[in-house]
Amino acid sequence: MAKLLGPRTNDAVVNLWLFIFRVAAGGFMLTHGIPKFLKLIEGNTQFADPFGIGPTLSLILTVFAEFLCSVLIMLGIGTRLASIPLIATMGVAAFIIHASDSFQRKEMALLYLIVFITILVFGGGKFALGRVFRGR
Repeated sequence: MAKLLGPRTNDAVVNLWLFIFRVAAGGFMLTHGIPKFLKLIEGNTQFADPFGIGPTLSLILTVFAEFLCSVLIMLGIGTRLASIPLIATMGVAAFIIHASDSFQRKEMALLYLIVFITILVFGGGKFALGRVFRGR
């Protein structure tokens, strides 16, 4: 217990936590990405278009972030790179789509934004498949 709560960083605990954190974050985001992915597959492309690029392309970019990038983060493949589209998507959700909404309405997007910025900063940790591909 002293090792866990002591002043020194325990690398094994940090790497285990990074694994749990990124799998949970990716899994939670998938609950938003899967319905959008199914919507896209069904051909229903009605979606917000905050940048004037068209609702279909906006939906495709959101599915790329919330579905594909979430899976990559869960697997630990290109973790830092995969977090960037999610950071952008959550930034758009919080500061553009929900800009005039109450804090309660944008709170989840802001929380996800902080989570994916944390993943960008700390990476996937030791228990990431990307390390296997890089030969570490």
